[in-house]
Amino acid sequence: MKYLVCVKQAPDTAELPKVKAEEAASGELSIQLVVNPWDEHALESAIQSSEDYGGSVGVITVGGEKAIDALRSGLAMGCAEATLIEDTEADAWGVATLLAAAIEQMGDVDLVFTGQLTVDGNSGMVPIALARKLGWPVLTGVAKIIEVTDDSIVVERVVGEARLTVKTQAPAVLSVIKEIGEPRYPTFIKIRKAARVKIPTLTASDLGVDAPAPVVQMDNYRKPPARDAHVQLFDNASDLVDALLAEKVL
Repeated sequence: MKYLVCVKQAPDTAELPKVKAEEAASGELSIQLVVNPWDEHALESAIQSSEDYGGSVGVITVGGEKAIDALRSGLAMGCAEATLIEDTEADAWGVATLLAAAIEQMGDVDLVFTGQLTVDGNSGMVPIALARKLGWPVLTGVAKIIEVTDDSIVVERVVGEARLTVKTQAPAVLSVIKEIGEPRYPTFIKIRKAARVKIPTLTASDLGVDAPAPVVQMDNYRKPPARDAHVQLFDNASDLVDALLAEKVL
């Protein structure tokens, strides 16, 4: 069984206020970049599945040279191999196009894991577009891996307030939520070992595809302004009710 995790290097949300509009437009951010938190849960899920059911895990990303750091994080967690597809301009559809071409070139991938969202784009489009490109089934909102066999997988999905147990054939694309499991912390030895791994880089031409021109471009990253808030204490319940009525909350 071969598992492949698609990750993205994303801005540290704590540093979003530092991003300048021109940096966001160019894609060259000077702030700290981290593995998209949702993708860390996808890494954990794939690695745990390999430990439970056998197989190996690879990690792949689309991005610039700096994105290699995200791949090294995956290697340190337990992935056996990593691949960088070098492209800094692709939008979600372009990323899916490049990932699909790489997966088809690999030829032996059984399950693809992704995080359900990214902290920058927040669209959730890549896993769905990737499955469409590959012609594979896609399961979103995956909260638990129940069973993996050579030709199928059973998972628990969260859909609104409902929980569904779903079985599909492999190969398939899984889009996981954070409930699936807390990411493990790599040891210092594994981090050092991952830092020495030579990671292959592919381009669109290596994959035999032309990435479509982006139709969506990120012009800026920013947090909403903080809301004013204050705390008021009341001596009794009637005063509290009067205040809520005055604010038209009740």
